[in-house]
Amino acid sequence: MFDADIRELFLKAGHEHNLDAAALAAIAQTESGGITTTRINGRDEPLIRFEGHYFDKRLSPADQAQARALKLSSPKAGAIRNPATQAARWKLLQQATQINRDAAYESTSWGIGQVMGANWHWLGYASVSDMVDTVCSSVQQQIELMSRFLIYSNLRDALNNHEWQKIAYNYNGPLYAKNQYDRKLAQAYALYQPLFPPFSPSALLRA
Repeated sequence: MFDADIRELFLKAGHEHNLDAAALAAIAQTESGGITTTRINGRDEPLIRFEGHYFDKRLSPADQAQARALKLSSPKAGAIRNPATQAARWKLLQQATQINRDAAYESTSWGIGQVMGANWHWLGYASVSDMVDTVCSSVQQQIELMSRFLIYSNLRDALNNHEWQKIAYNYNGPLYAKNQYDRKLAQAYALYQPLFPPFSPSALLRA
C-alpha cells in the first residue's frame, strides 16, 4: 500500500488533471502492488515488464535473429518470460538495449502504471528515451505518465465514475475478466477511497 507521501503525489496529479486521486492510486496499486521503485545498481528505478514479442516486431531481420538466438525476443506472445525479480528484468532490458535501445524501451512497460514505452509519441514525449529518462526521474513522473495515458485514452470520465470494467478492458485487454481485473480495481479503490478527500470534478478542467 502506498504511504502518505506517495498518496500526496496522487492527490497533486488528481488536482492537475481533474482525476480522482483514489482511483489513480487504485490502478497503480493493482499494477504495481503498492511498490514505487526498485533498487538497481545503487539507484531507485521504476518497476518494469519486458515484452519479448513486442521487441521482436520492432527489429530488423538481422537484429531479430540475434535477439531470438539470445532468447530476448519471439514472435509468440508470452514465449519470453519475465524473470521474477526486478533486478533480473532490468538485466534482461539492458541486454535488449545492446541490440536496439529504442525498440527495447518501446517494448517495456514502465512505472507504477505500467505504461508501454511504445506510447511515447502519442503521450507527448520527444522520444522514447525522453519518456524513459522522465519516468525514471521521480515517482511523480511515473504518476504523470499514467495520468497522461488515461486522459489520452479518453478514460477520464470512466476513471472518475469508477467504471471499472471499461478501465479494465482498456488497461488489461479483452480478457480482463479472466484475471478479475475489474474486481481488483474496485477492491483497491475501496481501500484507498477513505484515505483521500472527496473528489469533485472541475467543470473548467473538463472543458
